[in-house]
Amino acid sequence: MKNIALLVVAMLVCWRLFGSDPVVVLGDGVKVAEAPVQTKPLNNESFDYKDFHITPLADFKIKAKILSKTKYRLGREADLSPVDLALGWQNMSDESVLSEIDISQSRRWYRWHVQQLPIPRNEIETQSANMHMVPANDQVADAIAMAKQGQLIAIEGYLIRADADDGWHWQSSLTRKDTGANACELIFVQQFQILN
Repeated sequence: MKNIALLVVAMLVCWRLFGSDPVVVLGDGVKVAEAPVQTKPLNNESFDYKDFHITPLADFKIKAKILSKTKYRLGREADLSPVDLALGWQNMSDESVLSEIDISQSRRWYRWHVQQLPIPRNEIETQSANMHMVPANDQVADAIAMAKQGQLIAIEGYLIRADADDGWHWQSSLTRKDTGANACELIFVQQFQILN
């Protein structure tokens, strides 16, 4: 009996650590019509955060649909940004489009694959992106942790460069038009809201 109880506890722990959240289904149609907004930072002074020096590169606001969510626990990047969200807006927030696209995340990358393009390739590439979340505080971290694939969210904060004393650095992309290596956004998230 003791072994069964231990097995159940182990299974619950594994499910909690590695299990996936349920996917939220909102139905067909564009759910986020507007593109992300990036402007010159009102304050570009560097500040310390954990073991990093953070430099704001741009003020950033986005409303988007969560296409995929991945948690990271190991490495310096995970110390700074424990969650990546693949986000979609405009046509990439339409579930009739998304149903034709296989989306995955791993190793801090977002990948997509199609049998046949449901919208032009350029729209897939410019209306979705992998974004590294750097929560400004515990309240923001908790809100990000609660977010589920399929939900609509709103984020406000900075696109940043993070530096460590030993020379390591990580810098955000500053355009939604790039793809491949270094194309992800690194966001210091000051506000995170689940919209639905």
